[in-house]
Amino acid sequence: MTDSGFSAVKGIHPAQLKNLQDMGFTRMTQVQQQALPAAMDGKDLLAQARTGSGKTAAFGIPLLQNLNPRFFGVQGLVLCPTRELATQVATELRKLARFQANIKIVVLSGGVSIGPQIGSLEHGAHVVVGTPGRIKDHLRKKTLDISQLKTLVLDEADRMLDMGFSEDIHHIADHTPQQRQTLLFSATYPDNIAQLSGRLQHNPAEIRVESLHSGTSIEQHWILCQRAEKEQALLKAISQFGIQQGVIFCNTKQSVNEVTQQLRDAGYVARGLHGDLEQRDRDQVYIQFRQGSSSFLVATDVAARGLDVDDLPAVINYDLPRDPEVYVHRIGRTGRAGKQGLAVSLTTEKEQYKQDAIRGQQNMTAEITAYAELTPAIAEVSKPEFVSLCIAGGRKNKLRPGDILGALTSNGGIQGQDVGKIDVLDFVAYVAVRRPVARQALAHMQKSKIKGRALKIRRV
Repeated sequence: MTDSGFSAVKGIHPAQLKNLQDMGFTRMTQVQQQALPAAMDGKDLLAQARTGSGKTAAFGIPLLQNLNPRFFGVQGLVLCPTRELATQVATELRKLARFQANIKIVVLSGGVSIGPQIGSLEHGAHVVVGTPGRIKDHLRKKTLDISQLKTLVLDEADRMLDMGFSEDIHHIADHTPQQRQTLLFSATYPDNIAQLSGRLQHNPAEIRVESLHSGTSIEQHWILCQRAEKEQALLKAISQFGIQQGVIFCNTKQSVNEVTQQLRDAGYVARGLHGDLEQRDRDQVYIQFRQGSSSFLVATDVAARGLDVDDLPAVINYDLPRDPEVYVHRIGRTGRAGKQGLAVSLTTEKEQYKQDAIRGQQNMTAEITAYAELTPAIAEVSKPEFVSLCIAGGRKNKLRPGDILGALTSNGGIQGQDVGKIDVLDFVAYVAVRRPVARQALAHMQKSKIKGRALKIRRV
């Protein structure tokens, strides 16, 4: 077997090394290089690492290897701030768990009925991934037993504290054994993280992966404008920098709604994301953006947690954040894996103190453009390459991506090359198709059967 880089870490099972190679993990990321030796050695870990740094493998490999597959009690628990992140982490862990048979991983998060979750737990689980509130609910109902836990992971701990989960986290930890391994990951490092570590961890190994971004990977531009010019400044910036898709960050829900409507009025396909949305609507907004069927996702920081989009070309700060570390975290969603990214920030003269704090944090210089220097916004905007179709059936209906692809391309359907990403959730599925064939694909699916069943399908 070719050395994937992971073989240099003492203790990783040969079957896992082969699995990592099959997954395309050719070399370790910074966080994996620093975290894995200590974590595989059984030490507690306090790690500063941002989304997209490869931290799921950094905690997933030791967590999974520490399991006893023959014991169907919960041995690993991963706490995440949002349902979306919990789902993504569980998906990655299932891939990492392929090196050994019959490992059951269950997601327990809010926003969905608790009944089916209780049913899943009755059949046993090796690993649980979930949000603190829902985990606490299960502990209260005595439907979850974590008294035999070996590994506790806190993923994006700073955001869980921001969202008010501190008490829940301590309550959950009190139900676990004293002699456990605790792996704590946080993108930022405020004082309350050190306090949390002090209460939950024993002499942890500390690692800090460089969270600042090199000028070669992210091109940063600031646009100086008056508050009243912001709406037009956004449209002009999109036009000037040729931004086809991006995440736009706002500080309030009201701003999210206003900016989303403004973009739609200008002809863009834009979706807003904030805490007031129902869970199913949040899922749909996330998936449409990831599938490339919406151009802009307008979001608050908390709502955007867990969003992981491959090759995100641009991030726009409609509002500058108050915390310079949040700025670093926002722009870190673009320019990943050596690719070039773009970060554009709108700012006013009154926000000079924010600009100074960000410059001090990053030791950076950014191109500053005055509003008057921007080129006019284009009148004709291009639509996204894909359209998403929603199917009324999911994982619980034994639906798989291959079933959807087969139905789309069978008997006079569309070409396989016109099908994009397919996301199958518990009770619903989404498939992206290229815009020119969207009507044909919808009509074909409406008269087709999937696994012998006629399922409702609609364009979203």
